[in-house]
Amino acid sequence: MAEVPLHPRLQEDTFFVKRLSACQLLLMNDSRYPWLILVPNQRDVSEWDQLSRLLWPGVHDDICRASQVLRTLFKPDKLNIAALGNLVPQLHIHVLARFRGDAAWPKPVWGALPPLPYALTESDSLLAQLRTELTCS
Repeated sequence: MAEVPLHPRLQEDTFFVKRLSACQLLLMNDSRYPWLILVPNQRDVSEWDQLSRLLWPGVHDDICRASQVLRTLFKPDKLNIAALGNLVPQLHIHVLARFRGDAAWPKPVWGALPPLPYALTESDSLLAQLRTELTCS
């Protein structure tokens, strides 16, 4: 299946991690939170109910896989999983590791603080860890 082009905002705000079974996996460029984004491999979809039923099981599996990777690498107190799409109309699913002491706890991270981008070496290291863990899982 051909890779679905990303909305410009997703291109600007994320790093590509890996292609999973039904989604592209991205890392949000905000070092305050371990934050993954899944973009289903279907064009012109902005809402869950528009997603092909054939993709649902794969998207669910990819969400579970991303969640497990965050649990393994970061041991979060809570995982937030959401598909908002208020600023980016392309369907994308946030999988976000939360900690009782993080900058926005216990409130949502959206709009709490401006993103704190990763340093280059930090993003490279985290991307390598994510890819390794995804290969092993």
